[in-house]
Amino acid sequence: MTAGKRPATGAMIGLALGDALGFPTEFSTVAMIEAKSGPWRGMELPRPAFVTDDTQMTLAVGRALRTAAERSPLTPLRLLRPLREEYVEWWRSPENNRAPGRTCLTACALLSRPERVWQQASQPESKGCGANMRVAPAGLVPALDEPTRAGVAQLQAALTHGHPTGLAASDLTAYAVRVLAQGARPEEMLPLLREYVAANRSTYHEHWLGDLWTYSQDPTATHYIERGWDECARVLDRVEQALAERDEEADPCLVTGAGWVAEEAFATGLLCFLLFPGEPVTALRRAAHSSGDSDSIACLTGAFAGAYLGADAWPARWADGIEYGDELRALGGLWDGGGLGG
Repeated sequence: MTAGKRPATGAMIGLALGDALGFPTEFSTVAMIEAKSGPWRGMELPRPAFVTDDTQMTLAVGRALRTAAERSPLTPLRLLRPLREEYVEWWRSPENNRAPGRTCLTACALLSRPERVWQQASQPESKGCGANMRVAPAGLVPALDEPTRAGVAQLQAALTHGHPTGLAASDLTAYAVRVLAQGARPEEMLPLLREYVAANRSTYHEHWLGDLWTYSQDPTATHYIERGWDECARVLDRVEQALAERDEEADPCLVTGAGWVAEEAFATGLLCFLLFPGEPVTALRRAAHSSGDSDSIACLTGAFAGAYLGADAWPARWADGIEYGDELRALGGLWDGGGLGG
């Protein structure tokens, strides 16, 4: 981590700002958004700046990591209990009224039954963006080594979304956040991401996932996880195409996808960041003024931009008014200070 710029705080505040900016535009066409909010470059943060389940569940992952770290080293068993408890608590909360995804609701209801192993709650056909819109903490905790970071990223996704692309896209999202926080340059991102996909294509993290793959129709664990990484590789091609065409005024969902599924949310969020790497507010506006899952796309864009630029990337008039701001800053400050959690 580059502690001086406070990348973890920047990412946590950025993802919440993107979430809040995209909350009112989700489920709307570009024409509908423009009629309501005006041209995309002039979008302003709503007041009050309420967030969605994207930020709520990101905080759940962050709190679970903090709890699990009270007894190091971090292991799947030490993370599983607080992660499961945080997801169920979110499901039961009266604040869970921000248009949450069906997969998360279904899986969390099943996770609330203690007699079920978590793999029985996971939804094997779902690769919705709920798998990776909440994964940023896995990329921000500085003490995690690479295998542990990958395992955390995939486990937090797998509790609800059992499709291999949900796991791979979550792992790739957390990796992107990690390398940006460590100082990777925007122009390096696509080569780094392609290298990561290739290196991990056949790696099934049995230590973290157990027998999850057997709930699918795949003949082997390797076949299962390769399906996910191959979809991530293909969506990186679409990001490259969109950057080559570079139409800043076009709906970013047109090439990289609407973001309802995990790999497209990752790709479109990354695209918006890479179009405007030095203009974080512009990147958020481009992401939120889109025809797809605007809050999740902008949430991911904010995580990337904040990890790259740090906490000072966000104007105070926006950052000071975001919902859950104190908790977002507390977790970010802990990780910027080098802590795992406890």
